[in-house]
Amino acid sequence: MAAYLLRRLLQAVITVFVVITLAFGLGRLTGSPAATLLPETASQADVAALNAKLGFDKPLLTQYLDYLGGVLTGDFGDSYRQDGTSSMTIVLQRLPASLQLGTAGFLLGVALALFAVLAVHLSGFWSLRGVLLGVGAGRLAVPDFLFGLLLVLVFSVTLGWLPSLAGANPLSIVMPAVTIATAQFVVYARLLDNSLTTESSQDYVRTAYARGERRSTVIVREILPNALLPVLTVSGINFGTLLGGLVIVETVFAWPGLGQLMLGSVFSRDFPVVQSGLIVIAAIFVLVNLAVDLLYGFVDPRARVR
Repeated sequence: MAAYLLRRLLQAVITVFVVITLAFGLGRLTGSPAATLLPETASQADVAALNAKLGFDKPLLTQYLDYLGGVLTGDFGDSYRQDGTSSMTIVLQRLPASLQLGTAGFLLGVALALFAVLAVHLSGFWSLRGVLLGVGAGRLAVPDFLFGLLLVLVFSVTLGWLPSLAGANPLSIVMPAVTIATAQFVVYARLLDNSLTTESSQDYVRTAYARGERRSTVIVREILPNALLPVLTVSGINFGTLLGGLVIVETVFAWPGLGQLMLGSVFSRDFPVVQSGLIVIAAIFVLVNLAVDLLYGFVDPRARVR
């Protein structure tokens, strides 16, 4: 187990390093931010002075080494738009809102898939499987922004049941969480359904039935734990990438999270904030997948030898 953990930690460090490098490179490819930070009447001397202040007059390799050294010492640079404010501080202020929304949508999506698939397998009403998967596939074909707007139109504008924008009302999380969950539902439902079907034909299941155990007991106690292993892997990857994909949902519902911050920072060329946001998202992705890998290793010892 120690070797397995060491391999995963090394992969995590390499992944974060690659993300840091890509974040720096992509930021520099868009050019100097002086054009957006200074008024149109600024002279070339003013532009050159600002570039020198921000370090854009140095060779690219020097800029990269300076940035990497800052990251290693906890200095991620100050925001270009909020002078004197650490870019990482700005990112961390928005992170809780994104984690709240992402976790709610993720858990709701997994719960819906688990409930729906178990209902089909426990009841034996197999025609319901096609209906559920068909509805899920239809939802997946609808863009998140359109689905979110439809929810606002029905439940906020027409019925007046839910607030359309983020605010103090705790119900404001319902529609954005449902938008995320319904988009995730069909992925987990298909995977869990296929896994349950495959596991149902294994010898240990036939043995359980031969012992006289009830169908519901066999499915819940014998089949489900094994069937959840691939779902666990995919859900870990999905949750890790979810934070980076919340931009559309956060924009539709004016949710004050990391996605909305990143979008605004890209448009304003606030490179330090964009880079810090990417690092945080990558770190969360790595930590979640590391946790899933470790859990997988405990649940299934075969994973430790890969």
